[in-house]
Amino acid sequence: MAAAFAEAGAAVTLAARSGHEIASVAEAIGRSGGQAEAAALDVSDLDAVTRFFDERPAFHVLVNNAGTNRPKPMINVSEADYDAVLDLNVKSAFFVAQACVRQMLAARIEGGSLIHIGSQMGHVGGPNRSLYCASKWALEGMSKSFALDLAPYGIRSNTIAPTFIETPMTRPFFEDTAFKASVLDKIKLGRIGRVEDLMGAAVFLASDASSLMTGTSLVVDGGWTAE
Repeated sequence: MAAAFAEAGAAVTLAARSGHEIASVAEAIGRSGGQAEAAALDVSDLDAVTRFFDERPAFHVLVNNAGTNRPKPMINVSEADYDAVLDLNVKSAFFVAQACVRQMLAARIEGGSLIHIGSQMGHVGGPNRSLYCASKWALEGMSKSFALDLAPYGIRSNTIAPTFIETPMTRPFFEDTAFKASVLDKIKLGRIGRVEDLMGAAVFLASDASSLMTGTSLVVDGGWTAE
């Protein structure tokens, strides 16, 4: 998504705890002629989040993309599991958006766009996904409320709800052939998602092409939720 924004002409800031990974992405964007910087940030540290936004000019677009999952049957979920998933997927997303919006308002940014990376699991249920579903359904409701609060300022809030996307974090799950088969059975287009599948959706929601869209979700799921 960062690469897609840079290709569209945006100056991009990548933020994550794993500074070396985003630094390599920023360097690759730069080699391709784009503008990008990398910043180490733990979004679970809310003081650090505030400093991060205070130290930079206001952004026009925010992609809320930090997330985690602890898949297990609900009867096995611990309080630590609950806190880990809900704190990152919901609490951090809320306060990152809040800090970003405060700077947008102070700078009188027009046409700001908040893009929260949700999931198809924010629209349906799934076995062993009670925490993840809880967090992604919460994100959908949170974004809708943001949309109503921020509409008077011309700031939009939407989600992208992908199916399973192959990334370094999800790849180990697909080593379980039975699990992979169950996923492919649900994805009617017959393949696991790729990160490139989200590039168009992200650019669309960041751009004036979606200027009348707020409080809704782009579901990029290969037909999973169509049944």
